[in-house]
Amino acid sequence: MKRQVLFILLLVNFGAANMYSQKTSLAKAEKKYDNYAYVDAIKIYETIAKKGYKDEKMFQRLGNAYYFNSEFEKAEGAYRELFTMNPEQKEEYYYRYAQSLKSVGKYTEAEQMMVKFNEKSGNDKRAVLFKDNRNYLEVIKMNSKRFYIEDAGINSEYSDYGSSMVGNKLVFATTRDTGGIVKRRHKWNNKAFSNLYDSEVQQDFDAVLGKPSKFSKEVNTKFHESTPVFTKDGKTMYFTRNNFNRGRQGENRFDVVLLKIYRATLEGDKWSNVTELPFDNDEYSCAHPALSADERTLYFASDMPGSFGESDLYKVAINEDGSFGTPVNLGPSINTPGKESFPYVTDEDELYFASDGHPGLGGLDIFVAKIRKDGVFRNIQNLGQPLNSRKDDFAYLLDTKTRTGYFTSNREGGKGFDDIYKFTELRKLNCEQILEGIVTDSESNQPIADAQVVLYDSEMEKITTVNTDSEGKYSFGPVDCDSKYYIRADKTDYETNETPFLAPKQNGNTYLPLTLKKRIVKIEPGIDLADRGVLDIPTIYFNLDKWNIRKDAAFELEKVLAVMNQYPTMKIDVRSHTDSRATHKYNMALSEKRAKSTIEWLVKNGIDASRLTGRGYGETQLVNKCADGVKCTEAEHQMNRRSQFIVVEF
Repeated sequence: MKRQVLFILLLVNFGAANMYSQKTSLAKAEKKYDNYAYVDAIKIYETIAKKGYKDEKMFQRLGNAYYFNSEFEKAEGAYRELFTMNPEQKEEYYYRYAQSLKSVGKYTEAEQMMVKFNEKSGNDKRAVLFKDNRNYLEVIKMNSKRFYIEDAGINSEYSDYGSSMVGNKLVFATTRDTGGIVKRRHKWNNKAFSNLYDSEVQQDFDAVLGKPSKFSKEVNTKFHESTPVFTKDGKTMYFTRNNFNRGRQGENRFDVVLLKIYRATLEGDKWSNVTELPFDNDEYSCAHPALSADERTLYFASDMPGSFGESDLYKVAINEDGSFGTPVNLGPSINTPGKESFPYVTDEDELYFASDGHPGLGGLDIFVAKIRKDGVFRNIQNLGQPLNSRKDDFAYLLDTKTRTGYFTSNREGGKGFDDIYKFTELRKLNCEQILEGIVTDSESNQPIADAQVVLYDSEMEKITTVNTDSEGKYSFGPVDCDSKYYIRADKTDYETNETPFLAPKQNGNTYLPLTLKKRIVKIEPGIDLADRGVLDIPTIYFNLDKWNIRKDAAFELEKVLAVMNQYPTMKIDVRSHTDSRATHKYNMALSEKRAKSTIEWLVKNGIDASRLTGRGYGETQLVNKCADGVKCTEAEHQMNRRSQFIVVEF
């Protein structure tokens, strides 16, 4: 009996000791994780998990540690265990699990997880992109098979990534030979810090690369250096480095050393004057610089305050004296709540970048966006396979003349953790339609010369304006395939004609004839420009409790703008109205703001303020039954939130 009691006590003590040991190890792992020492945290988590210990927070962090280090296969296993334990998780875990599933080729499961992510976070940009692009795999398939890819010939068993050209040399980052007998290692992934190396191109841009050698001892330090970019004359470089300069290390308030962008100049054959850029900060990272073709704009990645996600793309003006403007976020068309990084801009007004927020194959994919003359980005496309894979693909570099270049990937079959690959683009991604046509009179069928024809994108943003020639012909030149546009034709004494247009999916030419109808109602004092037979425009609407000009409102205001430009002596009175909800006093003030914002928009777009008057009428001139206390639909209330344009002098 005594032996039995002793045995039970030993078991209890052993269990208690084991539990205490696990809690101690778990606390140690938590500390490692919180200090971004993910590899060390993983080792402890794995040891605890192998002993059968089940803890939801532990598997959350184990999955994250794998995910942040791009070990997606292991992340998929950890997240699977997490969702088995509890299928109700915070929204970000659904997204990371979906990305991990993609990286192991489980696209059906990934889509199911994205559906749940969408349900959890309907307003997340990534959820919206998924919802709007459910056929993204088909689109990627259409964009695929356009590249021939091969090993660049300079890779090591370590990490090689982020290349740039200067003269006849390829400069890149590598973790090979970065230290003495004892290598300094980055605690995030337990890999050595990277330095810059260069390799001479033996013939052309796409030819054989020579043996790599260290780039510059003036630039390389004991911490990270990576992703350089050079001016065309080769005398100025921008590059990424940890917060370390002139022997001094900087840390944020959590004692973490972040990334900064530095500039250096070439004096003789040595790089000197290494200085951090003025918008760098100890509390956030700036990294991966890229120059515009005219070298007046620097693009980069950052998680500075105001970012949409984990890292966003920004641009900043480079002034003639070498100073910098204020960084500007590239906006929600490019940036998502995920990661956007490694920008590259070509002389063809294209922005290439890596993202895990836009629909892709898994990990980081490389995307391209057209840069319009007004700086707006459009037609964002995935570059497809084999350039993109189920792993991380990034740091795209292209010679637009030879259509050859380099990119980095940690895909299977590589020599090291990250490898640089050389590619040849076999055909361009761009699918274009040449859009042209003729404008004629609807009654006489005669061509109309000097008619104004405006092209808008699907978001009703103006792209360009042309005028018809003496034969009534117009041409917008190339537009993107499989894209929606709006085309508007205007001419004095004619009604405006608007036509939606969906460009075909294949390269080719589209001939789009337009007709204009003579204006029925004569413009004279007292006429409302919005009436049928005058400009035939819908009323300018406003959102509930708002007075800012919506995109669709700006689209209609363009018509008012056009007719005022046609008749330079015309003066109009802007009359704004509200619905009956809220108090009379509040509605009167709101309508005054709406009238003011409408006038301000017209003045901003070139109309002299002396030609405009306006006031608000609140809810005093309702167009339907929807007065106080009357039950109405939202559409009925919307009819009262409007502006009118009454001609007072002509």
